[in-house]
Amino acid sequence: QLQLVESGGGLVQPGGSLRLSCVASGDTLNGYAIGWFRQAPGKERERVACISSVPQFADYADSTKGRFTISRDNAKNTVYLQLTDLKPEDTALYSCAVPQQMPSMCLMTAAADFRSWGQGTQVTVGS
Repeated sequence: QLQLVESGGGLVQPGGSLRLSCVASGDTLNGYAIGWFRQAPGKERERVACISSVPQFADYADSTKGRFTISRDNAKNTVYLQLTDLKPEDTALYSCAVPQQMPSMCLMTAAADFRSWGQGTQVTVGS
């Protein structure tokens, strides 16, 4: 059974960068799209980026386009999310998951359409 574990979060100053990792175990990520989500206190979980399986196509939320970059290394069973030019409004718990339907593609955007959630990694942007 696929399990996902996120890491790489932390406290960073505005304008700073972080690289988050989503590592899979129990199955290979090769055939799955991976979505990165974030949830700030009192807000809905938001999909910020997604990368499909083959071909590798990346999709971003408008709020993160140009600042976040998603990539994958199938040999390491890992998907990365590079965060740059971070803003206080990027503060949230970041989690990764796979789509429940059409799992190789990034057609789903709602959190309810994803499964195999990791525990998340906290990103806090502030001085």
